[in-house]
Amino acid sequence: MSYIPRLKTDYRDRIALALKEEFGYKNVMQIPKLQKIVLSRGVGAAVADKKLVDYAVDELTMITGQKAVSTLSKKDVASFKLRKGMPIGAKVTLRGDRMYEFLDRLVTVALPRVRDFQGIKATGFDGRGNYNLGVTEQIIFPEINIDKVNKISGMDITFVTNAETDKEAKSLLGELGLPFKKD
Repeated sequence: MSYIPRLKTDYRDRIALALKEEFGYKNVMQIPKLQKIVLSRGVGAAVADKKLVDYAVDELTMITGQKAVSTLSKKDVASFKLRKGMPIGAKVTLRGDRMYEFLDRLVTVALPRVRDFQGIKATGFDGRGNYNLGVTEQIIFPEINIDKVNKISGMDITFVTNAETDKEAKSLLGELGLPFKKD
């Protein structure tokens, strides 16, 4: 028998039923699901040093267990000495089992390592059921060896759901274990 992530079975057995009761869905296809998690990291200093993008790609690959790709600039910006097509960041998109595994590690291991952690803000929703979370230090992830980090920098984590409203998405992400601050 193959391995199934803990959060995936928890969603199927408990969370989907709780959301169905809370919002009164008539059909199981109406229940919101987490579709993907996107981790992205901009490296502004990469204009001067191309190796910084490689470091960012390597760190995102270690954190997620999936190969990250470098992102390229879309246009020229003379004041930043930026040319079209230059690598300026890194990103990785997680779906399926890797997505649930990453979310489990984020909630149980990484977020509790944040200094003075009180919970995450509930203001990061975009109106369409997606949530954006900013992490200020990549060293909260246990996969990163602090001795080998050349520069401490943050990243953005985007949770993409198929929920219709922010209230449904917040309820889904809260059930999945994201520790939102109490109002």
